[in-house]
Amino acid sequence: MHRILSSQLPQYIGETVNVAGWVHRRRLLAKVAFVVLRDREGLLQIVCKESAVPAEEQVVAVTGRVVANEAAPGGVELVEPVFTVLGEAEPPPVELFRPELNASLPMLLDHAAVTLRHPQRKKVFAASAKAVGAFRRALDERGFTEVFTPKIVGSATESGANVFEIDYFGAKAYLAQSPQFYKQTMVGVFERVYEVGPVFRAEPHDTSRHLATYTSLDAELGFIENHRDVMAVLTEVIRAMVGAVEEFGFQAAVPAQIPVLHFQEALKIAGAPEDEPDLAPEHERALGEWAAREHGSDFLYVEGYPMRKRPFYTHPQPGEPRWSNSFDLLFRGLELVTGGQRLHRHEDYLAALNHDTGSLETYLEAFRHGMPPHGGFAIGLERFMARLTGASNVRETTLFPRDLHRVAP
Repeated sequence: MHRILSSQLPQYIGETVNVAGWVHRRRLLAKVAFVVLRDREGLLQIVCKESAVPAEEQVVAVTGRVVANEAAPGGVELVEPVFTVLGEAEPPPVELFRPELNASLPMLLDHAAVTLRHPQRKKVFAASAKAVGAFRRALDERGFTEVFTPKIVGSATESGANVFEIDYFGAKAYLAQSPQFYKQTMVGVFERVYEVGPVFRAEPHDTSRHLATYTSLDAELGFIENHRDVMAVLTEVIRAMVGAVEEFGFQAAVPAQIPVLHFQEALKIAGAPEDEPDLAPEHERALGEWAAREHGSDFLYVEGYPMRKRPFYTHPQPGEPRWSNSFDLLFRGLELVTGGQRLHRHEDYLAALNHDTGSLETYLEAFRHGMPPHGGFAIGLERFMARLTGASNVRETTLFPRDLHRVAP
């Protein structure tokens, strides 16, 4: 007899079936016992005439008859069960059967192998997978090609700081801060590319928004007019990702046109000094409140950041070279995405680097042989999910987070 999942049981009323999963909860009464079984699709109730039933979190196979019961999960339950224990279990460190998982963040992370089983925790990462699927579909539909680039590199992508240095067969190498150089190179091959993969940042930050490694959703596209073309693609990607997770009860307001502010205007609205070179967290929060209040939007573009705060490959704003053709996308008052137009002429790179190309020669080769105007963006998946779910700490939406203090489990 093949295994039936909890979601399929309504099709088998009156029949004897085989189910399997984890014992999620037990209720032992005087004359009857109720066992709630958990499988990958959800929960199902089993009614037992005996009080001797498997312990919580034991893995069991159960043969029984399906009957209708509106009060049971899914409107059906299993009666006359025969249990076979497939895997023994010790008592879990938290009560997984509770609707709310009342445990501290260290407890959740220290015992992630078990706490991730809770339906609330599981839902977050199921939604995360859906969001990544939507990211891929949205770009596939727009002619992008998925690429897979190295995570061990010979030079730092953004700068020489905040990189993890490794011994690469006796030579220095680094864990990649981003796939930036590679995705630009691949614009010269496919015109439009994207990648989903880990990036590594040796940043000495111990905050609720930073991690030492996270999942980056990168995209790069060629033959653009300016950074606004990149923003247009990003808007549709965000719309697709938000739409994909609505089935889990997570929602965000994405208007037809996400509001856009120039950096100078953003400083005024946020009440920041006009010579401020970047947006501080309190400025981002103020701007998020403004976007929600004035535009009913959970998202806001801020464009034209000062060139001195952007990487060397950033394209300056034509006619105003102190400003850049770059942007950040804020999500509920927190930076979610950084993107923009890149330099595409070899001579512009030489000027930006003061002709000191150093270890960047292999990167610059693509530009010596003709590259179109191009740009791109990168979304931090865990930060996206944290804002979407209302999590107060990005570690809550990271399967096994790595930070200043944590390299396990």
